[in-house]
Amino acid sequence: MKSDGNIPAPAVRRLSLYLRQLEVLWGDDRQKVSSRELGNALRLTDSQIRKDLAYFGQFGQAGVGYDIAELTTNIRKILGTDRTWNVLLVGAGNLGSALSAYRGFAKKGFRLVAVFDSDRKKVGKPLASNPDLIVQHIDELESQVKQREIHLAINAVPADAAQQIAHRLVKAGVKGLFNFAPVNLDVDSDVAVSSVDLAVQLEQLSFQVSMTQSFVESEKTRRRRKKQ
Repeated sequence: MKSDGNIPAPAVRRLSLYLRQLEVLWGDDRQKVSSRELGNALRLTDSQIRKDLAYFGQFGQAGVGYDIAELTTNIRKILGTDRTWNVLLVGAGNLGSALSAYRGFAKKGFRLVAVFDSDRKKVGKPLASNPDLIVQHIDELESQVKQREIHLAINAVPADAAQQIAHRLVKAGVKGLFNFAPVNLDVDSDVAVSSVDLAVQLEQLSFQVSMTQSFVESEKTRRRRKKQ
């Protein structure tokens, strides 16, 4: 397998799409799938799928396709989801509470084991969205990271606190940050950061809708003029 630096980020992101589709097929008791079938389901070309998978090894047989169970197992291993990861959450506000209630994390091997906040009114109380989690004070962050061997963290604090929290998490030993604060985090090069800015995502969505509407309106105008 090639080193991580030689694997295009889009290819890695598409692995998650392949895994999701394979799990659907597996749930339907399918045994084999071709790259063309995968491509049709995901609106990708079969050559793109073969190229992406080739970065990570040799899978499938020409004319036969991929063994779904085997490819699913291999992709999970590549993505690191063949094991259970302890994950912590910083920020017990509305966003943090919503994230803690998401059951999809556990299904993918991500176990939310601790949640922290600086608001003493929340500390010591269970999250309404997930009563199994008791909010701990942010001062306990570093000790819990080491005690529970946590390497992944969700950063759901306000923008003005995000960098400071990220620094503390990295210093404590966290190697992967899922950042929901609308800021770019400055961390060590060996720390992976995945950022989600909800406002930006909505802006991109509104752009696509606006472009579609503009196209429709221009087509209507063109047709009216043609009839005149």
